[in-house]
Amino acid sequence: MPCSPRARFATGLCLLLAPMPAIAAESESQAWMTEQATVRIDDANIVTIDSSQRLRSDANSGGEQFVARIGLDHEIAPHVQLGGGIAYLDSEVDKELRLFQQAIVTKGVWLSRTRIEQRFFSTADEPSWRLRQRVQASVPIDRAKKWTVVAATELFFHLNRARPSDKTGLAMMRNQIGLRHPIAKALDAQLLYMRQQNFRDGRPDVVSHIPWLTLSWRL
Repeated sequence: MPCSPRARFATGLCLLLAPMPAIAAESESQAWMTEQATVRIDDANIVTIDSSQRLRSDANSGGEQFVARIGLDHEIAPHVQLGGGIAYLDSEVDKELRLFQQAIVTKGVWLSRTRIEQRFFSTADEPSWRLRQRVQASVPIDRAKKWTVVAATELFFHLNRARPSDKTGLAMMRNQIGLRHPIAKALDAQLLYMRQQNFRDGRPDVVSHIPWLTLSWRL
């Protein structure tokens, strides 16, 4: 007998948020806020513009960071989008210009996003290449579908070394869980708790605990 979407979501959530093996790690707290606007140009094309302010630790994360990004996604088949864009990041230790290409696949409550990034740092002569794989579930929990539980996990793989100190392979993991709710016409608010773990060679990992508020406009 097929499982309901909520049963599949519960099973997936248990896998996403399963405890990691106990390892030595440094812990820090951050706080993020994102403003996002989504513009549907036509039936197949969507432009997304967002900015983020990230309050971060000076010691482990390089201090406060500002992010601005714009991207275009094109639907090539039902539930399949290909896209890309550009981002600019400014922190207290460096600046970054980032190009990215991505594929997004949706099915029911599930979303999978595969993204490749080319990262140009002010502190490196060569670009850093990174692969990101995200899996997300969004499940309405009331009959009016105004409250939605959002849970996601994302893995980050560094594909090369732009600087001698860079790590290759699995470099970071993010686990998220929270709620999304409309607060006005065409405006949603989403509040997540995110656990971000940076894997480091020869040093303890850094685990960040992050409340993340996102305001999303549909234009």
